[in-house]
Amino acid sequence: MNYIIDGHNLISKIPTLSLSMPDDEQRLIELLNRFGQNSRHRMEVYFDGAPFGWAGVRNYGRVRAHFVRKNQPADDAIRNQLTRFGRSAQNWVVVTSDRSVQSAAHAAHAQVMSAEDFAGHLQASLLRDRPGSADSTPDQPSTEALSEAEVNEWLAFFKERGKQK
Repeated sequence: MNYIIDGHNLISKIPTLSLSMPDDEQRLIELLNRFGQNSRHRMEVYFDGAPFGWAGVRNYGRVRAHFVRKNQPADDAIRNQLTRFGRSAQNWVVVTSDRSVQSAAHAAHAQVMSAEDFAGHLQASLLRDRPGSADSTPDQPSTEALSEAEVNEWLAFFKERGKQK
């Protein structure tokens, strides 16, 4: 699966991250790299508001980060990328909760996933793939899903842990 991710939109949906953190973008990139390390996911994440001299594209493992200059919204850069993809846009999932970007993705025949849904998928995947977790060993896959209460407990744990740092 290939993902185009509205970075700041996703950051605001992950309990352990906040747009007020000075390294919020780097933390998201690290989470995405961990998410994609055992897969063939291609991920392109877009961040707007890049300071002078920082705009551009950088590769971080499986993640390609687009830092869009201050006077251009990342939403426009995502729409432009979908246009450049042409027919191959159908091979991508656009992760955003922004309605106009979702509309552009639908028009390009790309799939759409809300930032909230992707954040939940990301968190669940990272919990499952933790070393020592029952699901992390391929010989013994677990068929038990976490209950909603367990997921909320873990989310609260990570949120509190993030505050302590």
